[in-house]
Amino acid sequence: MPEASYDPPRYPRAWLAAGVSLLAGMTAWGIAVYPSLPDRIPRHIGGSGVDAWADKSVGAAFMLVFVYAGVTALLSVTAAMVLRATPTAELPDAEPRFVVAGSQRPATRTGARRMAVALLVTNFGIGLSFAVGNLVQWRTSVESEVPWWFFVGMPAPIAAGAGLTVVVGLQDRREGNRLRAAART
Repeated sequence: MPEASYDPPRYPRAWLAAGVSLLAGMTAWGIAVYPSLPDRIPRHIGGSGVDAWADKSVGAAFMLVFVYAGVTALLSVTAAMVLRATPTAELPDAEPRFVVAGSQRPATRTGARRMAVALLVTNFGIGLSFAVGNLVQWRTSVESEVPWWFFVGMPAPIAAGAGLTVVVGLQDRREGNRLRAAART
């Protein structure tokens, strides 16, 4: 059975729409606040607050928006590729014929769909983290102090999305092991 005949699960467009909507919202918000930004804006925030500044420019002010646009494109394509890979359970010999070092096919269609959703949820978490960063970067006054919630709000959504992706990957691997064991008996 050639891989070209594989009918992949549906792409989780709702989660892509959530990330794209967040990106659009961040862009609109940035456009609205840009004229009122001070001449110096935060470039880097360390443990003791803002420790590097940049002159106001579109590149400096929208850096997190540009990075999030790139991450959204990358994770959207990755989710599509996960869905397009024929699961190991549907290959004729139940083993991948071609494996890129460090990669693994999903075990089942359900696992592929879950992983695609997890990648897009992770993307949304990255966007939420960047929105928290923009709360500090787009302040209309020059302040070195950073509120305590920044240090929780910035990494927490990324960690939640990454954790979900790991859990989904482990579930899929367990399911693949179970299917291989059942096929041997």
